[in-house]
This record gives sequence, structure tokens and C-alpha cells, in this order.
Amino acid sequence: MSSIRSVIISEIQHLAAEDEKSLPSLTDELVLLESGLDSLAIAILVARLEEALNLDPFTDSDEVYYPITLGDFIKAYESADKSQHLDSRSSR
Repeated sequence: MSSIRSVIISEIQHLAAEDEKSLPSLTDELVLLESGLDSLAIAILVARLEEALNLDPFTDSDEVYYPITLGDFIKAYESADKSQHLDSRSSR
């Protein structure tokens, strides 16, 4: 199974290719607003990731959280995945 990080990076690359945009190096330190993706592209990314990963850390959480960097964005998904797995274990 692909890692969450690799799925996110792959989806970002697909979005950029669809819009014929070049991307900077996709590092954890990359500020999302400087990634070349506009707010619509980020919304599409979140929707695609929800479908691909069955996760949406931005609506599944009670906390309002806006990631600043790509690393923050990836961590949000990784944390949501851990929480989902813990919740499924405790409900057994």
C-alpha cells in the first residue's frame, strides 16, 4: 500500500499536470501558498484525497486547522489516519 505522503505528492503532481503548471520542489518546508496551487486546486486536492484515502482531516476534526506548509498538510492526513485506526480499534 502507498504511504499517505506518496499519495498526496502524486495527487499534487497530477493536479499541476492537468493545469499545465510547473511545481517547485515538494519539500515539507514548502509554503502551500507558494506551491503554485490556488485555493480551488487545494480544494480539489482535498476532495481527491478524501476519495483516495477515505480521510478528510479538515471536516472530521472538531478543531479548525489550516496547514501552512506541505509538511503540515501531510501531517494532518497522517494524524487523521492514526486517529481513524485508533477509533476503529476502540469500537471493537
